Amino acid sequence: MSYIQNHFWAGSLCYIRYGKKTKFPDRVIGGSDIVTLITDLGNQIPDKSWMLYLFELFVDKRGNVPLELNLICQFDSQNYFEAIFGGHNQYRFTKILPQVGHTYKREIIVNPKTRVINYILRDIQTDRRETFQLHEINIKHPSIGLQNIKFEGSRQFTGIEWWNKTSTRPYPIRYLAEISLLRFAREDSLNSDEVKYFPYQSVISDTDSLGKLYPISFINPRVMDGCICYNVESGSSNTGLTYPTTLQQSEFGKWSLLRKILHQK
Repeated sequence: MSYIQNHFWAGSLCYIRYGKKTKFPDRVIGGSDIVTLITDLGNQIPDKSWMLYLFELFVDKRGNVPLELNLICQFDSQNYFEAIFGGHNQYRFTKILPQVGHTYKREIIVNPKTRVINYILRDIQTDRRETFQLHEINIKHPSIGLQNIKFEGSRQFTGIEWWNKTSTRPYPIRYLAEISLLRFAREDSLNSDEVKYFPYQSVISDTDSLGKLYPISFINPRVMDGCICYNVESGSSNTGLTYPTTLQQSEFGKWSLLRKILHQK
């Protein structure tokens, strides 16, 4: 039986500067981003298919187990946020649903001491917050248990993923969106009352390498609130987003209204 490629992704891996090079930071126990839904482009998702606006933190440097808090858009117009572990759905968020014009903060925090993974979603406009805790008792995975992995981040991915059950190419996205405040947290944050985040300083293109063209454009990469952000729009591209490793230091002191709102909460 021949293999049919129906799974695609395009986006970026996140890094910090290390001298003249880039690397993934050490002792990472959390990641965060902000997604703002700007425009609904309508549902052009093929039958039985779905697409994802990915926020993905990998843990365990040997196994690279993916933890995801994704916005999922389906062929039947069901749009929702989902917590995922190792490629298997764990929890669908029901109190917070995607709406155009709303901004959502997504966080994944792992605790090496308690061996609990926290998936946290917050609607900035309404200040509604919904949390899912994954632990050994409620995990749904056929082969990976929480006791078998090291609770330390190994990489973080931002981008778009497609599953096409009727054809062999990706299809138009559902939303125009802005992705901002790409950040990570280190292990010493667990000893304080509030998780302290640090900005990624570089993103490098990462794709499935099989899709010839992706019907998206990653545009307007920039530094806002000291963090990398970008927009996802309709377009045509054969790559993800690479943003230069040399950032203007003066940009790190600028605060937007969004950052002020987050800082006050």
